[in-house]
Amino acid sequence: MSDTPHFPLSAVVGADALKLALCLTAIDPKIGGVLIEGPRGMAKSTLARGLADLLASGQFVTLPLGATEERLVGTLDLDAALGEGRAQFSPGVLAKADGGVLYVDEVNLLPDHLVDLLLDVAASGTNLIERDGISHRHSAKFVLIGTMNPEEGELRPQLLDRFGLNVALSGQTAPVERGQIIRRRLDFDSDPEGFCAQWADAQAALRERCQQARGALVHIPLDDQSLALITERCFAAGVDGLRADLVWLRAARAHAAWRGAVAIAEEDIEAVAEFALRHRRRETPPSAPSSGQSPQAPASSNANPGEGQGQWGEMPAQALPIGARREVPSWPKKP
Repeated sequence: MSDTPHFPLSAVVGADALKLALCLTAIDPKIGGVLIEGPRGMAKSTLARGLADLLASGQFVTLPLGATEERLVGTLDLDAALGEGRAQFSPGVLAKADGGVLYVDEVNLLPDHLVDLLLDVAASGTNLIERDGISHRHSAKFVLIGTMNPEEGELRPQLLDRFGLNVALSGQTAPVERGQIIRRRLDFDSDPEGFCAQWADAQAALRERCQQARGALVHIPLDDQSLALITERCFAAGVDGLRADLVWLRAARAHAAWRGAVAIAEEDIEAVAEFALRHRRRETPPSAPSSGQSPQAPASSNANPGEGQGQWGEMPAQALPIGARREVPSWPKKP
């Protein structure tokens, strides 16, 4: 891991929804990572690196778009196996990402054969390499962070569903926030060490809050009442499969731990609803409302799209509102 300073997550202006999704994933990596959608130039690597800083290992590994299969899974040296009687393994990206963050930019442009490999490893948490009767197995448990521009192509449904949470971004930002973003980025570029030192206390507080939430997580029950409410909402949204139910319940529990609660409440379920449903909801609900009636869903269409949302230090980016859905609560205050 490089010692080069990275823009601290605590110094990022706004982007409340995305920061919350990343922190929940740091609290419970079993949620399954985050898919970030939006146009280019939105500091997506800054987002992912911010998550890595909140994890125990802090490991951050990028999968290049043009990577080969060997670069991803690693290689076996057959000459060493024949001469020394053991397989000599050269680790790939999956091995290096174990326990940390695997960041895939433009994940929707990833070749199909690499997508298949990612799906297998993400499901099992283990990478198995076999060559000419010789095999090597190693742990490959990581938080998958993917970014994509929907205008450049869709993501395969199997990989889309593998991401636990989904947040959409837009480049539209209010002038005042744009100025704050640019100013902080200029300050960081001119003196990275000094800038990070200035935000060290806030970053440490954020890291400590996530650590405390991780410790409290196991004591918060995944209760039947919360599960029943979530399964009803998933059915109403026309969600295929059961992954959404599980991800939503885990994210709600992580949110309860994040706010220091001892049990999942309805506010926790609502806070993460759009994260879990956005990329899984059918465009046409299974049952349409009767004529002249509106769907019984929390409304946010009259809200100010830019209110309470902002950016990630490098370039403007804000979370998009999703029509007829309750907005994610504002970014909680620092502890």
